[in-house]
Amino acid sequence: MATKARLEYKPDYAVPPGATLLETIQAKGMPQAELAQRTGRPLKTINEIINGKAAITAETALQLERVLGVPASFWNNLERNYREALAAIKERKALESAEKWAEKFPLKELAKQHLIPDARDKTERLRALLGFFGVSSRAAWEKMWTSAAVAYRRSPAFRTSPWATAAWLRIGELSAQKGKLPAFNKAAFKQALVRLRALTLSGPQELRARLVEECRKCGVAVVFVKELPGTCIHGAVRWAVDAPVVQLSCRYKAEDLFWFTFFHEAGHVLLHGKREVFLEDDEQDGEEEKEKEANSFAGSLLIPDSSWGRFQQAGDFSEPAVCAFATQVRISPGIVVGRMQHEGIIPYSRLNHLKKRFDLTAPAAA
Repeated sequence: MATKARLEYKPDYAVPPGATLLETIQAKGMPQAELAQRTGRPLKTINEIINGKAAITAETALQLERVLGVPASFWNNLERNYREALAAIKERKALESAEKWAEKFPLKELAKQHLIPDARDKTERLRALLGFFGVSSRAAWEKMWTSAAVAYRRSPAFRTSPWATAAWLRIGELSAQKGKLPAFNKAAFKQALVRLRALTLSGPQELRARLVEECRKCGVAVVFVKELPGTCIHGAVRWAVDAPVVQLSCRYKAEDLFWFTFFHEAGHVLLHGKREVFLEDDEQDGEEEKEKEANSFAGSLLIPDSSWGRFQQAGDFSEPAVCAFATQVRISPGIVVGRMQHEGIIPYSRLNHLKKRFDLTAPAAA
């Protein structure tokens, strides 16, 4: 015989402790006026307690114990349970009103990554979502991610799906919290970037470990988070307390985009304020002054302007010439190809075989 699922009854009302108090004095044949006189409380207060308009305080509970012979702990427990029941009812109604709002988030993907449980009950799913974001309610989420996300919303990346984008950023935030960082050292980070440029010639396994560790020693958290459905983000940078967090998605898995994004975000860290948040997506291309500055920083660090100018003037954009130039400036030829394509020197269909492809958001090998 199949076992029937047990249904949990959750009443949408709460019985005030005053109802029990009324039953108690009626059983003793004691009018409210007499109870007021014996406890030394105003009749109005006693009436408000009985009607659930006033709480039974610890002092009142002691007075009821002396007058009625019922322990103060009993009345205190009734009052506490009543207030908890009221809060639960209020929360349940608030959660029910926000169930459709929760569906705007990539819930399936978050569950797939074990960031929230794969719950069928909409209310439980919403509770898990709020827990994932570390907020108590939809209103708290809106306050944190709408008012505080003004910088995010400057980018088309945030306007595409603010809910998916916020979830992507939250995953990076949680990942960054797992490791302790020393104080941010701007000079050391600037020097580290020069060393990290050489990693363009390394394989992806060495690349990830070295990149994270070199930045960590400078007080910079680098996290890799796969893009979520509804996002089109290459990277982001923001400050968590006094530590910069660089978050990368490895979108398109192409080395030229990856490295440009990383150094672009690093440029924001070195050049711009702690309060600002920057998101880089497919459409954003340096329209704002600070984006132009970060673009210039990344481009110059990857390929020095003087070297790039001589390469352009030479006018030989064949594969042998590209590889020779890459060897000369000690950088991966795929990055040279990416810049040539971006600046319209060659079409996006040419020399793509020179680009390495990798995805650093995949779990690191054990």
